[in-house]
Amino acid sequence: MFKKYSLTLLILAAATATLYSQYQTYLENPWTRDGQVRAHVIQVTPRVTGQIIKMQVEDNAQVKRGDLLFEIDPSLYQASLNKAIANEKQAATLLSKAQNEARRAVNLEKLTPGAQSELTLNNLQNAIETAKANLLMAKAQVEEARLNLRYTKVTAPTDGYITNLNYRVGSQVIANNPVVALIDETSFWIEGFFKETDLEDVDVHDKAEVTLLMHGKEMLQGEVQSIGYGIAKADGSTGNALLPNVNPSFQWIRLAQRIPVKIKLDHLPQDVQLRVGMTASVKLHKH
Repeated sequence: MFKKYSLTLLILAAATATLYSQYQTYLENPWTRDGQVRAHVIQVTPRVTGQIIKMQVEDNAQVKRGDLLFEIDPSLYQASLNKAIANEKQAATLLSKAQNEARRAVNLEKLTPGAQSELTLNNLQNAIETAKANLLMAKAQVEEARLNLRYTKVTAPTDGYITNLNYRVGSQVIANNPVVALIDETSFWIEGFFKETDLEDVDVHDKAEVTLLMHGKEMLQGEVQSIGYGIAKADGSTGNALLPNVNPSFQWIRLAQRIPVKIKLDHLPQDVQLRVGMTASVKLHKH
């Protein structure tokens, strides 16, 4: 009987020691399954309005910086450029005319003092300044027209992946309205949401281990890049009839809030492709 009780106590002690050891390990290395893959998403936005006449990319395609994504009908903007160039030539001609008239008046005044009044000479000089200003404006209009014509070709601002492309040849795009999302392939990071009670003594550059749900066999190494300084307040937000939303809670329970921790991966295996929104588990190693 004594041996039976001793064996039971020994098993209970071993189990207690194991649980305590696991708990201490958790305290020293907080872990969460609430993690996600994140990246910077660029909204590709045309700067001019028009109809798409050429589509050079497909949905979910990989692109390089400077690659042509699509082209907007340039005919209207080419016509605007031609008109601006004509206005520039006209302004240059008017400036030359004003300068010739002023030069003729000055020479006449030198040959015959008093032949030209001071008011006339001043008006001729003012005409030259006005013509110069008109020429500068015409040059600016030419530059603007050239830029608009160049903007009809929409290119990738960075290396990345095109996603959610719903436009085709013939679609009408509007200036300053986003058309497609471009995920920056150099900006991927892991964001883990840890309980505030787990982040004591956690600091930037602490080591981290990341496991993706899609690639459960790969253990990715990284480090803490930053820890969030704030989260949105749920209670008190405006609800129906402009009344505040207040979530019910128990007085004896205080739920720990989740704080985002940004993890930068050290190295990504070639067979692992990160995708925004993928689920990840994150384990931190405190100093």
